[in-house]
Amino acid sequence: MSAEQGLAQERPPSTLRRRTLWSVLVLLVVAMLAMLVWLAGKYETAQVQGRLERDAAEAVSDVRAAFMRNVQSLQALQYGDPTPNSWAIDAAVFLHAHRELVRVEWRDNAMHVRSHVDTPFRTPVFDRVGRSNTQSEVVLACANARRFSGPAYAGSYFVPLTDGLGVEVMELCLPLERAGKLEGFLVATYSLQEVLEGLLARQVTRNYEISFTEGDGTRLALRGTARRGNRVFTAQQLMDLAGTTLVLRLDSWRGAPDLFPNVLTALVTAMSIALVSVMALLGKDTRRRHKAEHDLADALAFRKAMEDSLVTGLRARDLQGHITYVNPAFCQMVGFTDVELLGHSMPAPYWPPEFIDEYQQRQSIRLAGNLPPRAGFESTFMRKDGSRFPVLIIEAPLINAQGVQTGWMSAFLDISEQRRVEELSRTSQERLQATARLATVGEMASLLSHELNQPLAAISGYAAGSINLLQDGPQALVEFGPDLTLAMRRIAEQAERAGKVIKSVHDFVRRRDQVREAVAPQLLLEAILPLVNLQARKLRVRVQIEVGPDVPSVLCDRTMVEQVLLNLARNAMQAMDQPDIVERVLLMRVRRVRVGGSTKWLEFSVADIGVGIAPDVQQQLFNPFFTTRAEGMGLGLSLCRTVVEQHGGALVFEPHVPQGTVFIFTLPTGAVA
Repeated sequence: MSAEQGLAQERPPSTLRRRTLWSVLVLLVVAMLAMLVWLAGKYETAQVQGRLERDAAEAVSDVRAAFMRNVQSLQALQYGDPTPNSWAIDAAVFLHAHRELVRVEWRDNAMHVRSHVDTPFRTPVFDRVGRSNTQSEVVLACANARRFSGPAYAGSYFVPLTDGLGVEVMELCLPLERAGKLEGFLVATYSLQEVLEGLLARQVTRNYEISFTEGDGTRLALRGTARRGNRVFTAQQLMDLAGTTLVLRLDSWRGAPDLFPNVLTALVTAMSIALVSVMALLGKDTRRRHKAEHDLADALAFRKAMEDSLVTGLRARDLQGHITYVNPAFCQMVGFTDVELLGHSMPAPYWPPEFIDEYQQRQSIRLAGNLPPRAGFESTFMRKDGSRFPVLIIEAPLINAQGVQTGWMSAFLDISEQRRVEELSRTSQERLQATARLATVGEMASLLSHELNQPLAAISGYAAGSINLLQDGPQALVEFGPDLTLAMRRIAEQAERAGKVIKSVHDFVRRRDQVREAVAPQLLLEAILPLVNLQARKLRVRVQIEVGPDVPSVLCDRTMVEQVLLNLARNAMQAMDQPDIVERVLLMRVRRVRVGGSTKWLEFSVADIGVGIAPDVQQQLFNPFFTTRAEGMGLGLSLCRTVVEQHGGALVFEPHVPQGTVFIFTLPTGAVA
């Protein structure tokens, strides 16, 4: 007894039967799959061949119809007893519209040519061999035409050309009769290659290789290039014409062997392979299960490590408000351990006592299902030692795998350092603004000295004249009393003028708290006008101010907006300080505009007629510390934009027509119109 027989006897009979049945099942599935693939291949082949036969029949029908239309068009050439010259003109037009014809002739009863026209799309076909050498084909076609009393065709023949190539042509003869009497013939010469090119649908020539052939398979004309492969499908159709017969052949190649000819076979094959593969997959299922459990444990450990390493505090609560999870960052933030926090409800131990009522109300609103803002909200927490600190809370619903909300998940950021940095930034910004105002006044020092010299000189002159009059004694006082009074009044006026100049500079430079109030735009312009006029008189600039009708008050920090207007006005005047600019005009305008659908905005614009701003400067114009002047600080425009944006508006610039630049900024209107 062999070893295999002994091993078979040791196995349980049920196991052997199951394996035998499984082997038989596998063989049956393989046999069925092979049969389905073979049948599908046969069906696919029959479908392709049938489609090819139909396309060949349609192609023959198209050529026949085109030939019939050409016969009708040729008959129309004889309408109205044409002369040879007029006939030639009409025939040339006809050939221009029919590329498949290379020549049309009008012959008399004796077959002599009365007139002829060659196609304009190639050199005359019969230049090399001469028309007389093909006379036999024409005579044969016309003899058939007389016998049939209608159009007749001759067999195709090859005509060599002067370029070393040639063309396969076919003659058509059409008898011309009137009152039953033959008056001549029309002879048209077809190019078989052009018939394939022009009379067949593009779909046929694009998908197949199509040709006219002889009975033995010799190709007379060929059109199209099929994809070469290992399977070829061919269809031939006879095209019977009066006097001759042509064979139209269509060839189609399949590009690759068809393992799955159609979707049904592919589906059955896939299902069979899947059935065979089930047993093998079952063996791997246990190993994959163990691997998945191991990977899940690793993923949980990684997520736990990631949550523990976060600097952002995390807290989860159920729908009743009990804390179900906190990460180490949150415990470190509030100073309580996770044991002290888990399971705790309202009020939380990290709520400041003075805010408990407010936080409980907010908690009730949240537990009622109202979503918090997506950007988060700020609050104040209390550490275990009693110290307070600000936090940013971002809260979202906690959704489980089934899509059901089980609670709320919150993220906390300690923004104490952020608040400190913001305060430092605000302080630095105020200092920069004050520095910019001081720098502005410093640059105006020379202008102020010139402006103050005039009232001071006037005061000195009036005072000296008064002293001279008083030195003449009481009699002079009586005689020149009115003059002394006028001199004293002029001294007082000039002193008041000098005081106003100094006060305007003092009000502009002094630092004050940012208090927004409703201010009329005219008052803002009048406040900076004395300082603007100082520089305008020096640079010979004419200042124009236009305030629209019924312009309401603007809600702003008056000092800061005055600084913006003054900086823009000074920049505009400096832009016009060029020798070639004779007419210098500074235009300051205020009008109501619509922003985002709202009309509660005012637009301030400061325009000059200077040389404009270079493209490379435009991209850096608002960068801090960027300046095109050697003595500039580079803070003016940057601070102007900051001030405008703090008011909710925007500062932009654009070219001024016809030349120069205009700076535009918007501010919200105040409560008082």
